[in-house]
Amino acid sequence: MNVSRGFLHITYKLYHHLDLVDGERKSHCLNVFLSVMKYAWKKNGYKAGLRHETIHKDTGLCRTTIKSCLETLNKLNIVKSIRGRSGKTYVVNEVFLRTEKLYEPTQIAVKPTQDSRFTATLEETISINNIGKIVRSFAGDTEKILDELSKLPSDELKAETVNVYFCKQALERKQDKERESNANYVNADKILSALSKIKKQSNPRYIEKVEYNKRNGIKPWENK
Repeated sequence: MNVSRGFLHITYKLYHHLDLVDGERKSHCLNVFLSVMKYAWKKNGYKAGLRHETIHKDTGLCRTTIKSCLETLNKLNIVKSIRGRSGKTYVVNEVFLRTEKLYEPTQIAVKPTQDSRFTATLEETISINNIGKIVRSFAGDTEKILDELSKLPSDELKAETVNVYFCKQALERKQDKERESNANYVNADKILSALSKIKKQSNPRYIEKVEYNKRNGIKPWENK
């Protein structure tokens, strides 16, 4: 029986369910899930015994991140972890999958011959936007990341789907800066003068003097 997996049918239910995870962590969890699915086949009930080293080779993620993502997937009931004598077995929740079909190799691809007029070329293009570049460049320095992101247009920050947490924080910082730049500040001398006047008018001796002048019809400014 042919065991070639032509397609992997993952529903968008999984992607939206991972919205419970913010920022870059969502993409890491999805990456780890795809690695598990590489070994979890329908014929085995979508079970796979894996070591973190195997997932590390597939994803390039560090073991700490892999462990954290697996714990998150377990909490979200996406992948169940079962501890065994020689490691862990991961069981994928089929709620997030569609039925797989098995394909003959000829249905997947045809190997070109030397006489073929056209040669198929697979090119992998990795597109990293400005936000992704900033997050990677200043990884570990949250303040610097937020400062740089806050310089980007608001529409770009709102449209981001990977680094959602950072973009949300950057938008708030951007709005704070705009409010600060548009604020009209009162001159310090005016503030001190007003405070001095309030202090003077609340002085008991001053109040007593004012009442005395009123009773006796004295107008101090006319005597000057």
